[in-house]
Amino acid sequence: MTGERPRISPRLAAIAPSATLKVDSKAKALQAEGRPVISYAAGEPDFPTPDFIVEAAVAAVRDPRNHRYTAAAGLPELREAIAAKTLRDSGLAVDPSQIIVTNGGKQGVYQAFQAVLGDGDEAILPAPYWTTYPEVVKLAGGVPVEVFAGADQDYLVTVEQLEAARTDRTKVLLFVSPSNPTGAVYSAEQTKAIGEWADANDLWVITDEIYQNLVYPDGLAPGETPKAAISIVEAVPSLADRTILVNGVAKSYAMTGWRLGWMIGPADAIKAAANLQSHLTSNVSNVSQRAAIAALTGPQDEVEAMRQAFDRRRHTMVRELNKIDGFITPTPQGAFYVYPDVRGLLGREWGGVTPRTSLELADLILDQAEVAAVPGEAFGPGGYLRFSYALGDDALLEGVQRLQRLFA
Repeated sequence: MTGERPRISPRLAAIAPSATLKVDSKAKALQAEGRPVISYAAGEPDFPTPDFIVEAAVAAVRDPRNHRYTAAAGLPELREAIAAKTLRDSGLAVDPSQIIVTNGGKQGVYQAFQAVLGDGDEAILPAPYWTTYPEVVKLAGGVPVEVFAGADQDYLVTVEQLEAARTDRTKVLLFVSPSNPTGAVYSAEQTKAIGEWADANDLWVITDEIYQNLVYPDGLAPGETPKAAISIVEAVPSLADRTILVNGVAKSYAMTGWRLGWMIGPADAIKAAANLQSHLTSNVSNVSQRAAIAALTGPQDEVEAMRQAFDRRRHTMVRELNKIDGFITPTPQGAFYVYPDVRGLLGREWGGVTPRTSLELADLILDQAEVAAVPGEAFGPGGYLRFSYALGDDALLEGVQRLQRLFA
């Protein structure tokens, strides 16, 4: 009826569903039907959560203290552990009062943009970007501004590109290193240059550091463990009073299902986000919080073993994908994704089908090779595919070999 109020909130109706979860759900549905689909879609480790973390959770379940509401911002012991981790890996000394424990890193990202964006404020998003970022910017009333860097730049934006995108409405820069979906990692020099540009222009920076410990700088001596990716607040300390850091235990500790993340920032931003969380969710599950304390303060041997397995798999993925004519696959330096440029495959016939977009190419690959990957349209411009190498070595190799046969 003309003039009738919308049945659903226009702001929520405009949200695009998570493309990564959509592809992963389709792959799992086909697997449930008995099809031998190999999925590179999900961004989660294939390893179980380390036993000592699970045992801490079991003990927490039996402790009546954890059967009650606790502080919305998080358990004091966990916030102290997060502060210690942040000093160690991000080079930033923070008081536990500057930390809010969230239901996964995704809630931290949402609350960070809610805390600082107003209606019409612009947020610069280097692309390719994680599919959720532009949606949470819009939910906060902001305007996402995409700055794209392709495979020829190793998916790393420059200060010149950022400056060209800046307007008098620009308020926030999103900085993500290592990146999802590309695995790209900014060097210390690049991070400093971008941080100094943001500082000079009085911008807020929201930095998602969920993959900061999953880095694989090449050329290290055998057995040498790489340091975490350089944090923008370590590169430019003067940014600390306008930077919100988001992190969590999901990726490094194989704890995606535990839903435990956090955000860190200056007092005014944290107060605003804490007020929001007090109405939105209250405290995160106490059992997950106790497990996270164990993760951050316990032995890190299994974490390092997982990192080494991912390192081995990334080399396999890059080597085997680059054997396919039409794939251009830069070597990622972090996270657990490869992001090949597949524009060379578009407009050509494969098995009776001529894909024109990477979305169509991903559908073709799923139908004809029973391999699931996420198309570049989920992360910005099309013409790319994201493959997660967080799956077993045998399945990983078999899936790529199916692609080699399909595109031979």
